[in-house]
Amino acid sequence: MEKVLPGLAMLAVVAVVFVLIWIGWRGRLRRQSGIEQLPAVPDVLGEPLISADGQYVASTTAGDWLDRIAVHGLGIRTNAELSIHPEGVLLDRSGAGPLFIPAASLAGVRQDSGMAGKFVEKDGLLILSWTLGTHALDTGFRTRRAADKPAVLQQLQEMISPGPQAGAHSGK
Repeated sequence: MEKVLPGLAMLAVVAVVFVLIWIGWRGRLRRQSGIEQLPAVPDVLGEPLISADGQYVASTTAGDWLDRIAVHGLGIRTNAELSIHPEGVLLDRSGAGPLFIPAASLAGVRQDSGMAGKFVEKDGLLILSWTLGTHALDTGFRTRRAADKPAVLQQLQEMISPGPQAGAHSGK
C-alpha cells in the first residue's frame, strides 16, 4: 500500500499535465482558426526537379520560430518527402495531409539550426518562407541525408529568384 499511493499521485500529475497540454493546443487551434485553407495539390504536377526524404519539422508564423501553426495539421512533426516541381514545392507528409506551396507563394529559403522545439546542428534545417493568404509563414524541413541538402537548397533558390539568394545562411 505504501507504493500504491505515490504511484497513483504520480499518475494523477501526469494526467493533469496531459489535460493542460490538450487545453493549450485547443486554444491555439481556436486562435488560429482565421488562417486560410491550404492550397490544393494540383491534379497534374510536372516531373520533380529534385526530391529528398526527411522530416517536416513545423510551420510557424514568419520570423517567430516559436509560434507553431497548429491548424490544418501544420503543427505535426512527421516524416516527409520534399519534391520540387515547376508548379511549387510538395511536402508529402506521413500521418498528415500533403502540403503544397505554390511557386508564386514562395518568398525565400534559408538554413537555420532550429524552430518550434527542433534544434539541430548549424544550418541543419531548410526554412521555406511563404505566404498563405494574408499570413506569412516559415516551414521547416530537415533532409534525411545531409548530402541532399545543398542540391535542394540550390533548386529552391533558383525557383524563388534567378540568382543565389542573399542571406541563405543564417547567423544563428
